[in-house]
Amino acid sequence: MPVGLLTLHLQIPGCTSLKEKRGRLKPLMTRLHRQFNVSVAEMDHQDAWQESLIACALVNHSEKLTRNNLQAIHQWIENYWPDVLVIQEWIEIY
Repeated sequence: MPVGLLTLHLQIPGCTSLKEKRGRLKPLMTRLHRQFNVSVAEMDHQDAWQESLIACALVNHSEKLTRNNLQAIHQWIENYWPDVLVIQEWIEIY
């Protein structure tokens, strides 16, 4: 049973405080959880105002399906969340 991990380095332009950053990230993470049925957490850059590192974890019965679902997350963020820029992404399948 493959476990997929998607790590996204995000840039959040225009944030001027941690409170504003939280206000923009929290709805994104909630939507990712609902839309793709993944577990989502902020992993790094908690003290930086304009960047974040989030991780999405997914367990599935097929490695190919796991990879496709994780790749769809990046595309979905670019299409539906224009105020967040994906700087870099990593996909790992275990």
